[in-house]
Amino acid sequence: MFFFPFKDDNPTKSIPIISYIIIAICCLIYLFQASLSQSEEFILIKTYGATPTLLTNQTFNYWFSSISSMFLHGGVMHLGGNLLYLWIFGDNVEDEFGRFKFIIFYILCGIGAVVAQILFNTESNVPMIGASGAIAGTLGAYIVLYPKAKIYVFAWIVIFVKLLKIPAFIVISVWIGLQVMNVFDQGVSGVAYSAHIGGFICGVLLTPFFKKKETKIFAQKVEKSYISENVNNLN
Repeated sequence: MFFFPFKDDNPTKSIPIISYIIIAICCLIYLFQASLSQSEEFILIKTYGATPTLLTNQTFNYWFSSISSMFLHGGVMHLGGNLLYLWIFGDNVEDEFGRFKFIIFYILCGIGAVVAQILFNTESNVPMIGASGAIAGTLGAYIVLYPKAKIYVFAWIVIFVKLLKIPAFIVISVWIGLQVMNVFDQGVSGVAYSAHIGGFICGVLLTPFFKKKETKIFAQKVEKSYISENVNNLN
């Protein structure tokens, strides 16, 4: 079974300006990357990507890369997949935390992802790029705050494609489960699964400190059945 989330039914009270700004910055930087020659892009990634061995041995000269790496991407699919998840889940987390706190939270989760990647493979000379770690932290916050919010997904089951409406805790649990299952394959796949796990854990742990005092965690009520059989139910 393969499923593809594309929206939630969790409304917000304010416009997620910070999420939109992050999406815009990532897109603009990727357009800049696309304008470079292959050798120029290689230098850009080596300079601003987070390379574990350089961060371990040259921390004070290279610390900025743990933040700059969050805005670089390795291709359209890499960029699109990350920003789709930020689009779906980031607005509610930003709405709960507030804009300034969300910025701090996002950066801390991204740094946590880099630290996890360093701990997994300290001697790696391969630069890590992408917003995945910070966005994984956002998923961690979402599952703590809105575990039963409904996520619309396209599910491909053998030869059938269905539209399902599934609780966030199932969608996100499947996602983090796949990261854990594949963590020892990242040297072959080139995907920094350990960074995703690190960012997610940071998100879960930081959320109680960033949420509003009156907000209860894991407390969202269930209002409807989690599977929607009718495509016409989409707004």
